[in-house]
Amino acid sequence: MKLQFKKLVILSCIVLFNSTLFGEGLTLKSDDMVGQISINQVFNGFGCSGKNISPQLSWSNVPKGTKSFAITMHDPDAPTGSGWWHWVVFNIPKETKKISTNASRLGVLPTGTVQSKTDFGKSEFGGACPPKGSKAHSYITTIHALDVDKLDLDKNANPALVGYMINSHTIEKSSIVAYYKR
Repeated sequence: MKLQFKKLVILSCIVLFNSTLFGEGLTLKSDDMVGQISINQVFNGFGCSGKNISPQLSWSNVPKGTKSFAITMHDPDAPTGSGWWHWVVFNIPKETKKISTNASRLGVLPTGTVQSKTDFGKSEFGGACPPKGSKAHSYITTIHALDVDKLDLDKNANPALVGYMINSHTIEKSSIVAYYKR
């Protein structure tokens, strides 16, 4: 009995020490996307008739060494062979911890932030619009904590190039996955 109690005390100390030492990692949340894409985040075009409103996003537990952020929204299920980029945002200042609903179109992104081209060919949010009859597509929205103040790219940069640069400078990232089918 004493030996079991000692093991329990030791195990409790290890768990407490590890949770204190390692803490929580970068965490992304959204009030607008909870499991399923709503009509607000559906594209208006290509046969879809949504509102094409970029989602509200907030993040916490920023890792040490973060100098800026980037946000991406990607559909790996798009029948292109490489997926579909719906939103590519970078050079978000390190002090920023949230992006408001419809920030893409309202022009309320933080000063210095760049929205580059998506696979729709525009430098703004482009909502979900999977082909009719296909399975539910996954829309992965990711916040990237970057180790550089800015990426030396502009709004005309190709999403694959921006993705490459983001990935080569990511310290930590967190994603939300939402689904949509029509």
